[in-house]
Amino acid sequence: MALDAPPTIPAPSPKRGPRIFLGWWIVAAASFVQAFQTGLLQQAYGNYVVELGREFGWSKALLSWGATEQQAVYGATGPGIGWLLDRFGPRAVIRVGMVITGASFFLFARVDSPVTFFLALFVMSIGGNMIGYIPTTFVVIHWFERGRSRALSLAASGTSFGGMAVFFVALLIERYGWRTTADITGVIFILAAVPLTMVMHHHPQDVGEQLDGGAPPLRDGAPAEAPAPSIDFTLAEALRHPVFWWISFGHGSALFVVSAINVHLVSNLTKEHGYSLSHASAIMVLVTAMYGIGTVTGGFIGGRGNRQSVTMLCMFMHMAGMLLLAHAVNDAMIIAFALLHGYAWGWRGPQMAALRADYFGRASFGKIMGVSNIIIIIGTMFGPLIAGYAFDLTGSYRIGFDILAALAGLGSVFFYLSKPPEPPARYREQSAASA
Repeated sequence: MALDAPPTIPAPSPKRGPRIFLGWWIVAAASFVQAFQTGLLQQAYGNYVVELGREFGWSKALLSWGATEQQAVYGATGPGIGWLLDRFGPRAVIRVGMVITGASFFLFARVDSPVTFFLALFVMSIGGNMIGYIPTTFVVIHWFERGRSRALSLAASGTSFGGMAVFFVALLIERYGWRTTADITGVIFILAAVPLTMVMHHHPQDVGEQLDGGAPPLRDGAPAEAPAPSIDFTLAEALRHPVFWWISFGHGSALFVVSAINVHLVSNLTKEHGYSLSHASAIMVLVTAMYGIGTVTGGFIGGRGNRQSVTMLCMFMHMAGMLLLAHAVNDAMIIAFALLHGYAWGWRGPQMAALRADYFGRASFGKIMGVSNIIIIIGTMFGPLIAGYAFDLTGSYRIGFDILAALAGLGSVFFYLSKPPEPPARYREQSAASA
């Protein structure tokens, strides 16, 4: 090198902004999966109920049995889903579930009898449970400790966005028919299967991450105290605690109302209040919009306050909303129902998983949720049936909705009894030995 050559100065490395914690990408993916499962599968079923009744002349009870079949399959397969999640991780389970759900819509589009109707719903239920509440909650629980309530709330907000899709499903049905709409829905599920699940790793340490994205935040220039080690119950230990059953019964009581509304609200508004299909679907959109606002704000409320008290309040709101809908004589009462029910659903939803994780830990969360789902599913099975049979017997949903309101009120008692459990005996023995 020449003596007068200028020294070589290395080029400055480009500055990179702060990296977003992978857990938040997982929350976003879980939110999208819940939007698909809720908007295109669960809540859209109410639109299909109207069209199937028109085409085949089937009773509300028969169509309600379709929803009940779905929930029965959810309950029966819940423990198996929990085992699959613990064994293979959420990415594989959710990806396969998306493909199965897409294929089930192709079957549904070719329904021509009650037999093919129930067969299509059976396949749809298996796929739906593999992409539903248990798997999406499972993956978020394993990535967050301090920010658990907020993360669960943001993931659950996908249900709100999905609910808004109900209106567009109604427009597609009005324009192209329910069979073509079902085929389109099947294609959407299959195409989205891989992109939505790529980031869904089971544990943070699998990809070099830590819970909540790293070390505890600084406080006054010094690291804050790390959260206390998690106390993890086994499935058997959780089942021996009464609080496991009280939470499950309370959760099931809420789902009597939620499932009945998802199946029958559109039918109630079109038959008893003279709404068009798109107008009735717009009310469902309002419900889910309030749910979305509720999930976001409910995460902060649950993280800062008493989750148990929040759930009790929400059950009273469910009850009041159902009474307003049952006795509605004008649009104002229907809108008031939508506000109360939507907010109650949104505030309560994230607390269900957060309560269980707070009380029982993460180690056996999949199995605990799977078994709990057997109890919860009673509400989702019989809520639509109560409303459907009431309509067939009386020509009105009023009595059925009154019964559901009473069950929601009973749910507040179950949550009142859901006190935090004592740690398992082995933890108490270890503590005594250390002392």
